[in-house]
Amino acid sequence: MTASQRALELTHAAAAAAADKLAHNILAFDVSEQLVITDVFVIASANNDRQVRAVVDAVQEQLLKVGAKVVRREGEREGRWVLLDYAEIVVHVQHDDDRSFYALERLWGDCPAVPLPEIGEAAGRAPAPRASRDLEDPESVPLAGQPPVADA
Repeated sequence: MTASQRALELTHAAAAAAADKLAHNILAFDVSEQLVITDVFVIASANNDRQVRAVVDAVQEQLLKVGAKVVRREGEREGRWVLLDYAEIVVHVQHDDDRSFYALERLWGDCPAVPLPEIGEAAGRAPAPRASRDLEDPESVPLAGQPPVADA
């Protein structure tokens, strides 16, 4: 048994919506062989709680446009790991720290990956540093709208 065509359609719509809100490391797994409750898990990361909520809002809006209504939502209040259950697919939007800790892709990595269409740079983008304290040399990073400084 493999994921249904409808599940794949919803997966692509969810991934595109997440990428539009700059989610990164977007992956999808066909879990239909392992679970009877859903066909696909979509996993996306965001840099902070506010961005998690923005990604969730975009996914819900996009999937509503294609006729899918969320069956169950969990984690919205905290904004760290939000689960959106659409029956055919389950979308996990996680804060970077939670994504690293829970490592869902490692748990479900034995399941076939669902190829995602080109959804822009955001899908494969590495997470941006959250604050200058995360950078080795904050002086080497240009301010927004300024060209990088060349090494002397």
